[in-house]
Amino acid sequence: MSDCIFCKIVAGEIPSKQVRADDDVVAFHDLSPQAPVHVLVVPRKHISSLDEASDEDRALLGRILLFIRDLARELEIAPGYRIVNNCGASAGQSVFHIHFHLLGGRAMGWPPG
Repeated sequence: MSDCIFCKIVAGEIPSKQVRADDDVVAFHDLSPQAPVHVLVVPRKHISSLDEASDEDRALLGRILLFIRDLARELEIAPGYRIVNNCGASAGQSVFHIHFHLLGGRAMGWPPG
């Protein structure tokens, strides 16, 4: 998607403070962190939201969760971190490229919103 900011970050067209990447997934620091550790995890493939994911994306979505698990360990916030996915504008999704917020480094309250 030529107008997607996350696609541009994944392609290296927009700089980011990258934390970790592999062939399918990229993680980078959020520009407006909401916790001491706040990393965005995005697939290289453009998928607008979880609602737009297809059954063909099942393996990729599973890989993303395990990528996040490993990243939390690397960042030394495991155990005790939060993964957030906002699905749709009414839920707070502002960039329509599926992404997951990895938050940690402090106690998390509940309810979150």
